[in-house]
Amino acid sequence: MILIPAIDLKDGQAVRLYKGDYLQKTIYSSSPEDIALNFEKMGADYLHVVDLDGAKEGTTTNLETIQKIRNVLSIPMELGGGIRDIQTVDLYLDQIGIDRVILGTAAIENPEFLKTAIQKYGPERIVVGVDVKDGYVATSGWLVQTKTHYLDFLKELENIGVQYIVCTDISKDGTLSGPSYDLYQDIFEHSSIKFVVSGGIKDADDIYRVNALGYYGCIVGKAYYEGKIDLKEVISCLQKESSHV
Repeated sequence: MILIPAIDLKDGQAVRLYKGDYLQKTIYSSSPEDIALNFEKMGADYLHVVDLDGAKEGTTTNLETIQKIRNVLSIPMELGGGIRDIQTVDLYLDQIGIDRVILGTAAIENPEFLKTAIQKYGPERIVVGVDVKDGYVATSGWLVQTKTHYLDFLKELENIGVQYIVCTDISKDGTLSGPSYDLYQDIFEHSSIKFVVSGGIKDADDIYRVNALGYYGCIVGKAYYEGKIDLKEVISCLQKESSHV
């Protein structure tokens, strides 16, 4: 399993929202690139970045900050938030040097765009963000709930050729209440897509449990920022375990 620390960007700062509420945010740093570098020093093998302004407005508001983060890192980096056309995909993958992008709203509203992106860059570099609220997919920075059940959506994604998703239960995000294990087990049993668990991780035990369940990846955000997890130790334990497998 890959453990992916997260940085959420708003107005060039590293923040966290509570249940996706833009009015309930905590600012952690005005230098997100310093946090990114610290994650790399701890041994993280990937970084997850979300442009919250982009997710809400469909723009590249935090482009300058994203470039700064990319410039200081040598580990791979994935980016989501506001990527709604092939020009923006090109910008991030070809010019900024992002390793893979996460398409959310656009993947749901414009399947042809998703197909084009996968055909151009391959399924390794195009990830779909599946945000779930009460069993249904949500879009536009979680502000709009669709009538599409998450398992139906995953079938559509499989047919298009998607191999990786980041799946977030919105009701858990930023709550430190543990992930939605039922949701993830449902996906694990009914879909061949590799998924990253996102939202609700509260402590190291949650991360070790996700690892033991055999899921592809796990994102950690607030639990690290609030001092609930010794990330360096967790990464070291996971790496030792994988080297013995």
